[in-house]
Amino acid sequence: MKEKSAASSEVPRSRHNKKKKSSSVIWPLTILAISFFLSVLFNLVSETTLKNVSGLPAFLILAAFILIGIIFDIFGIAAATASEKPFNAMAAKRVSGAKEALWIVKNAEKVSSICNDVVGDICGIMSGSTAAVIVAGFLLSGSKGLLVSLCVTGIVAGLTVGGKAFGKGFGIKYSNDIVFFMARFIRLFKRKNS
Repeated sequence: MKEKSAASSEVPRSRHNKKKKSSSVIWPLTILAISFFLSVLFNLVSETTLKNVSGLPAFLILAAFILIGIIFDIFGIAAATASEKPFNAMAAKRVSGAKEALWIVKNAEKVSSICNDVVGDICGIMSGSTAAVIVAGFLLSGSKGLLVSLCVTGIVAGLTVGGKAFGKGFGIKYSNDIVFFMARFIRLFKRKNS
């Protein structure tokens, strides 16, 4: 009798392990596909807009890439550090956006991966390539060209790293508020599409 129960308990475990293994393969492939398409889209936008743009508009596009990277880094950190308890209480009271907030917190690994690794890293790459296009637009050779290149690269790196360092502290401190903001935005988006 004991042998039967032991055997029957092993069957669901092996199914659960197979499910876990398949999801551990599917998620990275999904991230790979999302990363590919987002980087192509961002690059297309960057290339088409920067072709005919120079000066201040080019710097604004660069600033936009840096800012988007910082904001999504904050979202990823907030999702990873937020607590379920306040959202469980809100969901019990049927507060709008509480279910979406719970989903974000319960799927923090995936949300953080998309925000930090996909959007954040792609924005980092795009800000680097946008900076290269801006530097190339100056068409300076010799020491002047090198100086402009070093300055632009230093500014981009400083703003990106400094912004993300500030954002991490902000994201951790206000994680529940940020997650609830994200949840309400998702809910609003869902309503518009339904």
